[in-house]
Amino acid sequence: MSEMLKKIAQKRRTFAIISHPDAGKTTLTEKLLLFGGAINQAGAVKARGENRRARSDWMKVEQERGISVASSVMSFEYGGCSFNLLDTPGHEDFSEDTYRVLTAVDSVVMVIDCAKGIEAQTKKLFEVCRLRDIPIVTFINKLDRDGQDPFALLEEIEQTLALEVSPCAWPIGMGRDFKGCFDLRQDRLNLFEKTDKGALPAIGEIIEGIDDARLDALLPSDLVKNLREGVEMVRALCKPFDETAYLEGYQTPVFFGSAIHNFGVRELLDALVSFAPSPRPQTTVTRSVKPDEEKVTGFVFKIQANMDPKHRDRIAFMRVCSGHFKRGMKLWHQRTQKQMIIHNPVMFLAQDRELAEEAYAGDIIGLPSHGGIRIGDTFTEGESLMFKGIPSFAPELLQKVRAVDPLKAKHLSKALEQIAEEGGASVFKPTVGSDWIVGVVGALQFEVLADRIRTEFDVPVIFEPTTYFTARWIAGEKADIDKFIALNHATMAVDHDGAPVFLTRNAWHLNKAIEDFPKISFLKIKE
Repeated sequence: MSEMLKKIAQKRRTFAIISHPDAGKTTLTEKLLLFGGAINQAGAVKARGENRRARSDWMKVEQERGISVASSVMSFEYGGCSFNLLDTPGHEDFSEDTYRVLTAVDSVVMVIDCAKGIEAQTKKLFEVCRLRDIPIVTFINKLDRDGQDPFALLEEIEQTLALEVSPCAWPIGMGRDFKGCFDLRQDRLNLFEKTDKGALPAIGEIIEGIDDARLDALLPSDLVKNLREGVEMVRALCKPFDETAYLEGYQTPVFFGSAIHNFGVRELLDALVSFAPSPRPQTTVTRSVKPDEEKVTGFVFKIQANMDPKHRDRIAFMRVCSGHFKRGMKLWHQRTQKQMIIHNPVMFLAQDRELAEEAYAGDIIGLPSHGGIRIGDTFTEGESLMFKGIPSFAPELLQKVRAVDPLKAKHLSKALEQIAEEGGASVFKPTVGSDWIVGVVGALQFEVLADRIRTEFDVPVIFEPTTYFTARWIAGEKADIDKFIALNHATMAVDHDGAPVFLTRNAWHLNKAIEDFPKISFLKIKE
């Protein structure tokens, strides 16, 4: 059995795409699905009617604003492998969701706009990948537009991210003069042609090395000269691709292309088939769980409510870490210490879903839930395990929230608790007063929350400033915590799990508490 599980796991590729907003991440996601045969027409943002938004941006607020604010999961087959692609929010105000998604993947594709290079959000997300030693493939996008010199981009990646680069392709021209790429791995010339949205580009011409005379026949002489010089310099200055260095997170293979024109996407997918890691062992508090273990284990890294507005449902996204999951299985829910029968697990293509009859290590399945499952929950076939590293972050911005109609206060409580359980925001109930306090990482989240509470729960709300500066979870011995709460009653609250939270009025207030209560931990991150 474990030999079979090992073979199946080796054919799984679970990865996320990270980038700064507008680098072309959602477009690339779509084109990967197109090459994987999961969709037959890319729903470009500018298309009309039903095709107006990309497959992975399905929330009403995403469609109206043209940004990704929730992570989507998409499964497809390509090159003999089963892919689980997690698209993440590009907007920095929704980075918490992205951090959690990165706990559930084995590798990452980093998308960089060739004109802008490394941007703030890319750098922030890269740091999370580095903390987890996640292997990264780089895709430099929008080569059909004028951008920075390729060598300058490679140098920026090396300098800014301290990451060794190994180009697997080299661009020929840029912007209006962009003619394609030379595939350095396979000595193949891939000529750029603008394709119809649903059409896949032709497989490139096989060339016998960079000195092949056929290059002179296929390309203008000045571009051939620049290409040969560029490839010579790349081979002299950059280390050849080293799979071990990539898997350990020290080196990134670099691809160039134009996702909107489907160019460079096939080469990227082929590379993921060739060397992206299959499911890796996952760390728990007590031991490491290997993907070929026979017993099923998994953890919940995301909860999404109202994916289908008609059913007011809630789906918990679970990463399967080991074993062979079958529909109808009984799994042990570690936090509640109860057995759960998983009757209707689902697999995804963004909002579309189908029943998951089975799943293996690396797969992402959805568990329909009515509020009993939380982010970070562990499921096993009986063993007591707790997976590590699924974070909640202390909010940087706090506001009071109230319903426009006071009679809907109860509905508001329900909506806030549901959003908190999804990880969409931190929600605190102060011990003094009746107001709810909502905490977020970025200001745009308040707008999105107001929009969601209005459209999904039919409760128009008003967000108002509060006197609080920041929030910290408190941890320590029970006697110390009880004493702290008694002395700081007016600035205490509880979160949706009932955990105690200290709401501080300013930086001095927080520092004074840290100084006065050395036995208490004031936590910015809660796992």
